[in-house]
Amino acid sequence: MEASVILPILKKKLAFLSGGKDRRSGLILTIPLCLEQTNMDELSVTLDYLLSIPSEKCKARGFTVIVDGRKSQWNVVKTVVLMLQNVVPAEVSLVCVVKPDEFWDKKVTHFCFWKEKDRLGFEVILVSANKLTHHIGPCQLTEDFGGSLTYDHMDWLNKRLVFEKFTKESTSLLDELALINNVSDKGNQEKERSVDLNFLPSVDPETVLQTGHELLSELPQRRFNGSDGGVSWSPMDDELLAQPQVMKLLDLLREQYTCYQEVCRQRSKRTQLEEIQQKVMQVVNWLEGPGSVQLRAQWGTGDSIRASQALQRKHKEIESQHSEWFAVYVELNQQIAALLNAGDEEDLVELKSLQQQLSDVCYRQASQLEFRQNLLQAALEFHGVAQDLSQQLDGLLGMLCVDVAPADGASIQQTLKLLEEKLKSVDVGLQGLCEKGQGLLDQISNQASWAYGKDVTIENKENVDHIQGVMEDMQLRKQRCEDLVDVRRLKMLQMVQLFKCEEDAAQAVEWLSELLDALLKTHIRLGDDAQETKVLLEKHRKFVDVAQSTYDHGRQLLQATVVLCQSLRCTSQSSGDTLPRLNRVWKQFTIASEERVHRLAMAIAFHSNAVKILQDCPEEPEAINDEEQFDEIEAVGKSLLDRLTVPVVYPDGTEQYLGIQVTWLLLQNTSKTG
Repeated sequence: MEASVILPILKKKLAFLSGGKDRRSGLILTIPLCLEQTNMDELSVTLDYLLSIPSEKCKARGFTVIVDGRKSQWNVVKTVVLMLQNVVPAEVSLVCVVKPDEFWDKKVTHFCFWKEKDRLGFEVILVSANKLTHHIGPCQLTEDFGGSLTYDHMDWLNKRLVFEKFTKESTSLLDELALINNVSDKGNQEKERSVDLNFLPSVDPETVLQTGHELLSELPQRRFNGSDGGVSWSPMDDELLAQPQVMKLLDLLREQYTCYQEVCRQRSKRTQLEEIQQKVMQVVNWLEGPGSVQLRAQWGTGDSIRASQALQRKHKEIESQHSEWFAVYVELNQQIAALLNAGDEEDLVELKSLQQQLSDVCYRQASQLEFRQNLLQAALEFHGVAQDLSQQLDGLLGMLCVDVAPADGASIQQTLKLLEEKLKSVDVGLQGLCEKGQGLLDQISNQASWAYGKDVTIENKENVDHIQGVMEDMQLRKQRCEDLVDVRRLKMLQMVQLFKCEEDAAQAVEWLSELLDALLKTHIRLGDDAQETKVLLEKHRKFVDVAQSTYDHGRQLLQATVVLCQSLRCTSQSSGDTLPRLNRVWKQFTIASEERVHRLAMAIAFHSNAVKILQDCPEEPEAINDEEQFDEIEAVGKSLLDRLTVPVVYPDGTEQYLGIQVTWLLLQNTSKTG
């Protein structure tokens, strides 16, 4: 029976155990009767509850019952005493009925309890309150009976409620903790467990322990020295306040709770280990499952920059999904490392195995992601170089498709230099493309293994064919451009040669014009004698040879110009102007040269005859009497003079005088010889 069930009855204080003891160390049970009619059923319930509190050892010493009838009627007292026979006959050793002063004297003579001792089973005495100390020590009586024992019924009742609650909770908790601890021990020994090891106590052990400590602090053993031989008595007896029982329960609770905490620690560690194992398997299963499937489905390299960039964007999405799992991997790795540092020997092997498995899968997947990223970057660079090279080839081809308009040799030389530079740039670009392509092919051929070290065959023929096709196509385009460049180079060199021939032919015309001008202006001497004239004639012939060579060279250049124009299928306006000019100047030079030769020949004849006459009459030239010779000399001299005054007439009708100054010299020489 619990106090909480009969709390309203207990609050009426129909009976109580004050904690006092009689001279035999038996507990004192007090029944305070009041003026109101006492409910015997409630009293019986109260007595049953109170008598259930002491231990069997304490009950064996017997009870002394004080029936306080000072405020009650005799028949009620008698009824209560007789009820004790049925409730606690074996435990009651003495019943002290406290009578009112001089109130029951006449009535009690008609009822002697001592005569009923054998029938009742206990001794009953009538005693006044002031004489109760003859049977029970004052220190064991409450103040109501003139004693010094302090008793607060509500305080006792509250403590009793707390004690019973604590006892009930602690007992139930001890059973639960014992069951948990025993089941956990079994679970550690047996791998196949049918009992759920994760159930928890119905109450918080910390709360129960705290309640017990608080209850223990409120149950002090207040001791005092008694009157009989100085024996120490405890009015708040251990059987009533149950301090040892609380302490025992607390000790048992602490012991079981310590075991329970260890079980919880082991359970928490096991749960944590299982959670880590579950998360590890989630990471491993995803990386080896959907993650690997995503990578296997993205092995193309693209056929253009845009396609490669699209594949890179798709790969970044895949990397983003993998990053979330890699973050979980980092967190799990830290948790495993912490458990390894503080873990038990039995968990080290399993933890290291989990850590190794997780690391292997994550590193392998990370390597595959990096390999894929490098492959796409290499493909993007390859397509970038291919696009640049294609643009260079298009530019070169466009330059080759435009016909060269002959302007001058310098511009053609500049165009030829630009063409050579573009061709060299194309050659460098093609070399770079081949290097990038070969590197990309090597990466494709050296693909990383996908799972558990086993190579998975991946169809890359389309990628390889595309890359090789791009390189071959660029090689063919470059070869075609080289062929066109060779043709264009030959044509431009011919143009350069054409312009060079035209320039040299024009230069020959200028040189010939300069020779003509020199002939007309500086070749005017006829010599003072025949010998000098012959020297002048020889020089003139050499001068004519030079002019002839210049003219022939000009003619050859112009002929070469004609051939080049026919080869280039073009016309040269300058070539058409140069040839007439060359022929005209040469014709003028020829006429002037012939005139110069005639004049020198006549001068030689004149000087020769004059010398001959002077040799025949060296002393007296006046005595020359050969009129016939003189006339001949005179005729030659006059003919020469006449010729010197006649201008050179060119085919176009223009005239040009030669050697006017010579006339006066000849006239002067003639007058001396005459």
